[in-house]
Amino acid sequence: MADFSFEGITREGKTIKGSVTADDSSAAMNQLKQKGYIITDLTEKGMLQKDISFSFEKKPSARDMAVFCSQFVAMNRAGVSILECLTLLREQTENAMLAKAVREVQAEVEKGETLANGLAQHPKVFNDLMVTTINAGEQSGSLDVAMDRMGAQYEKSAKTAALVKKAMIYPIVVALVAVAVVIVMLVVVIPSYTDMFADLGTDLPGITKAVVAASDFIIQRWYILVPIIIAIAVAAKTYLATDSGKHLKSVISLKIPAIANLTTKSACSQLARTLATLLSAGVPLVEAVDIVGDTMQNVLFYDAVKYARDEVIKGVPLSQPLEESGLFPPMMYHMIHIGEEAGNTEEMLNKLADYYDEEVEMAVQSLMAAMEPMIIIVLAGIVGVLIGAVMAPMLSMYQALDSL
Repeated sequence: MADFSFEGITREGKTIKGSVTADDSSAAMNQLKQKGYIITDLTEKGMLQKDISFSFEKKPSARDMAVFCSQFVAMNRAGVSILECLTLLREQTENAMLAKAVREVQAEVEKGETLANGLAQHPKVFNDLMVTTINAGEQSGSLDVAMDRMGAQYEKSAKTAALVKKAMIYPIVVALVAVAVVIVMLVVVIPSYTDMFADLGTDLPGITKAVVAASDFIIQRWYILVPIIIAIAVAAKTYLATDSGKHLKSVISLKIPAIANLTTKSACSQLARTLATLLSAGVPLVEAVDIVGDTMQNVLFYDAVKYARDEVIKGVPLSQPLEESGLFPPMMYHMIHIGEEAGNTEEMLNKLADYYDEEVEMAVQSLMAAMEPMIIIVLAGIVGVLIGAVMAPMLSMYQALDSL
């Protein structure tokens, strides 16, 4: 995947600038043409252009966007005009980036632009899902309904993200504690026993020699170790940002049972909820599936949904390519198939979304329950090795004295 910056003209003849992520320039061009843009310039971003910002503005969270949508709906249904809604929302929001974007959207609407076109000028704040849904809502005269659906979408996304974040806090904290314990043991505790080990006058066990050598290296060569650790971290982050790195990360996430369960159910929940939101707003199926593909975090699911879009264009039912991908559980494509046969796909997707939202919560709880004992065992093993390295020479000395 690569990032491209583009300039073009909308169907209404307005100039538009933005960025898009795609496999290559041809895919980026096709993606933009599907939105009805006439592209005048398309350039792949260099390393120094990719989302580098020196401001302290924080991108609005899903929770911020959920509040934004719900407040807009409440005011709009109370008879407040769109411009007045935007004015009040700009003053109320606490996120600086969102407030700035709303102010600029308000300026666009005052010029006669539609709300959707104004939102499209700020892809970092308002994603394609929201822009497309709002555009469909404006065209059908049900803007409040479209915004209400987006509020529910963001609320569900925020809840899922919070669950996953909660699951990761515990292992991260324990890992940091483990690293701190190891450093203290090697830098403070082990050196205090080094002289005693030398006075024993006996050959030290291998485990003690290894720990003492590690302690000496950290104390005397820390200026070499720190850059090596930083270089490894930077190299790993850089590699994971490449296509092969993303695929490797995606494959690994589906190979570890506990993580694979959470990854699959999260993808199913995201697909069902987002697709239901778009279809209910009146977005055509092909365009809806394309947008859903862009929301997939796992590259394998991204590829599967994009392939499904291509098959849908050919007239193939959506359930068939989802089944052929081998990534989605049977319930997912069977329920969609039933919805397609009965003509109520949107209803089936909503039921699937509710079901997999609950499954994600249960998967997070299961993951946390499985990780806790594993982390304790690993931490106990690390501390046990260090304690064993200290005690082994003493035990050897006591055994030698007993043999006299």
